[in-house]
Amino acid sequence: QVQLVESGGGLVQPGGSLRLSCTTFGFTFSRSTMNWYRQVPGKQRELVASIAEPGYINYAPFVNRRFTISRDDAKNTVYLQMNNLETEDTAVYYCNKKPPLTLWGQGTQVTVSA
Repeated sequence: QVQLVESGGGLVQPGGSLRLSCTTFGFTFSRSTMNWYRQVPGKQRELVASIAEPGYINYAPFVNRRFTISRDDAKNTVYLQMNNLETEDTAVYYCNKKPPLTLWGQGTQVTVSA
């Protein structure tokens, strides 16, 4: 059964850090390009970062070297280390493969607020 399970979100002050995790089930993770997305209510979901195998990485321009995407193929897990968070980073964060599965996980809420 295909499943995407995001975790690691929370409330953090501006300038703080969070590490998101997404553990996957039901498809060949090691052969999949994995993406992190985020969505704010009322706006379209946007791509944050992408990591392919063997380690080709892309970031959205707004990341501006603050985030690092990584993967552990042995654990079928993709990570997003987010540093120097800004209030504009507040969103629900999701992971998915490329191309995205029809099924999405529940996401993990990141709130950046003083």
